[in-house]
Amino acid sequence: MIAVIDYDAGNIKSVQKALEFLGERALVTRSAGEILAADRVILPGVGCFGDAMEKLENYGLVPVIREAVGRKIPFLGICLGLQLLFEESEESPGVKGLGLLEGKIVRIPKAEGLKIPQIGWNCLEYPSEGRLFKDVPEGSYVYFVHSYYLQAKKKEIVKATVQYGVTVEASVEQENIFACQFHPEKSSDVGLRILKNFLAV
Repeated sequence: MIAVIDYDAGNIKSVQKALEFLGERALVTRSAGEILAADRVILPGVGCFGDAMEKLENYGLVPVIREAVGRKIPFLGICLGLQLLFEESEESPGVKGLGLLEGKIVRIPKAEGLKIPQIGWNCLEYPSEGRLFKDVPEGSYVYFVHSYYLQAKKKEIVKATVQYGVTVEASVEQENIFACQFHPEKSSDVGLRILKNFLAV
């Protein structure tokens, strides 16, 4: 069973549907018992960093997430779910993230001809080999919706990047933690392959 953490984020149902399409039982839940009993855990999300952290705190999910990661349950953050795994974000100054990974979230800088947020498809580059991208060729396109991007402290955890005025760190892996800034559940066959790879770790 895959636990999809419910904290009133925007893209939870689409993640659940993608997993069910792949033949998995996906339970949308904020129950500590169900999350900790799951084979894998997914933290989806779209929205504001500060609001999301407040909801995770209010629902008592922060210690549950830490425990799930500590138990080495494979854990996937998607979009805002990636950002929340890190220490802080320029979107919400003074708000601490989960701090499970080292780094910060910063705003995509303005540049001529560049629309912010980035909404649409972009092609992946691989600075190092990642388990999520097995049988996903470099140059594959995935779907983004975001105004902020990751600057990871340890560059060796960055497994995929895209170019959008700057180098956007699009996916990270560290031990049992995986995360994507893009939306695999909205990235057609490529995204389904990435989700399948997560289900296989």
